[in-house]
Amino acid sequence: MTSRDHLGSSAPIGATDSRFAPTSARLVDFVTLLREHNIHAGPSETIDAAAAIVALGTTDPRVLRSGLAACLLRRNGQRKVFDQLFDLYFLGVSLPLARPSESESAEDLRERLMATLVQGEDTAELAREALDTFGAYGGAGESAGRVTQASGAGWSSYLTMKSLRPDEISEQLAQTMGGSGQFDMAVRTIEARRRVDRFRADVQTEARLRSAELRGTDYIARRGVENSADRTDFLGAREQDLAEMRRLVHPLARKLASRLAVRRKKAVRGQIDLRRTLRRSMATGGVPVDPVLRARKRGRPDLVVLADVSGSVSGFAEFTLQLVQALQDQFSKVRSFGFVDTCAEITHHFTPGEPPAPGFARDIVREGGVARFGSSNYGEVLQGFVNHYLDAVGPRTCVLILGDARTNRTDPNLAALQAITERAKAVYWLNPEPSRSWSTGDSAAEDYTDIVTMHECRNVAQLAEVIGRLLPA
Repeated sequence: MTSRDHLGSSAPIGATDSRFAPTSARLVDFVTLLREHNIHAGPSETIDAAAAIVALGTTDPRVLRSGLAACLLRRNGQRKVFDQLFDLYFLGVSLPLARPSESESAEDLRERLMATLVQGEDTAELAREALDTFGAYGGAGESAGRVTQASGAGWSSYLTMKSLRPDEISEQLAQTMGGSGQFDMAVRTIEARRRVDRFRADVQTEARLRSAELRGTDYIARRGVENSADRTDFLGAREQDLAEMRRLVHPLARKLASRLAVRRKKAVRGQIDLRRTLRRSMATGGVPVDPVLRARKRGRPDLVVLADVSGSVSGFAEFTLQLVQALQDQFSKVRSFGFVDTCAEITHHFTPGEPPAPGFARDIVREGGVARFGSSNYGEVLQGFVNHYLDAVGPRTCVLILGDARTNRTDPNLAALQAITERAKAVYWLNPEPSRSWSTGDSAAEDYTDIVTMHECRNVAQLAEVIGRLLPA
């Protein structure tokens, strides 16, 4: 297999691919796909990117990738999607020759990979070899010198990594790298995982590029690129996705706080006092030239959060609770309650100004008194909240309920929810499931929507929009 550290690959005979178009056309197609993936690069950014291509050249893709990212990206959490699309549009791919009858064993390749990772060297070439050996399916790569066009053929990074057992490699690598002592071992473990993750990313990039050769760049760009952190569904997020989401909490909180400050500033003068306005208009012949406004009561509302921290929705609950804690300066008081099948206050698990540790929902389930039997029971939870914590809700209180409303076919207890809504200023339910699923299985979402407004919050972007709209001024 030949090296692929250049941008000027020639197209295979009969290929119609964006990567083989002139660079200017490739850039336009690239920016168009960025917009489809919610990376909003405008005309001025595109012109800057074109100037960067002229200045940096196309010989080193790493330098060009960094230059275009500086020109086209505006927000946190977009770089992963950008890198995937850049590779598809600006990197060529060297297809493997026919695989030999006796492929290298997984153990031999693992030993070579271990040696490379210990030295901290580039793993791109090993990623290609690993994909050649373990990643082809449906006849992919069996014909030398041409692309297999069978509809069932492809390349799988999952099959490749499954054969190499990356968790074992990470553990062995941490043991092999130099150093001693508990602290050094912790550092080595983190570094070992980082190097293995870099190799995994190389394998995924190679598989994506070869899939683009089979099915077309535009097809893979629209269907085979992972979402950015703010567009990844909470319910399907992996641990690395949740870690990326956590990094978005404070920038998002600052943005929402600024939006709320502007809303309060606009509303600070209050509403028109009709009676006093009409009285004053008598001096101008009944024309209300000078309206009188009611004095607005200053003060911030209270917030009560009731969060399902069971395993199925724990990622959504963790992120939302972190966001609420980051926004607590916008409220006079914030109280948080967690539940699985019973309800308990968890406010003391959060320290103002300090982000909670990753995975704190598991600690709450284990130590917070929120679970007895382990299966969600919304009816029991709502009744428990009414019996023990209803005094937390008053006429200035907004209540946020976080959960998927799946009751495991128990009584949803609509009367208890009605009691909360009658006492609170407003009650909003944020549901991480798509709205099309609210009427399926054991979901009681449609029953609850008769009493409260339920909002679909499948990802960070939707959550930010909903909370930004609902935050009281």
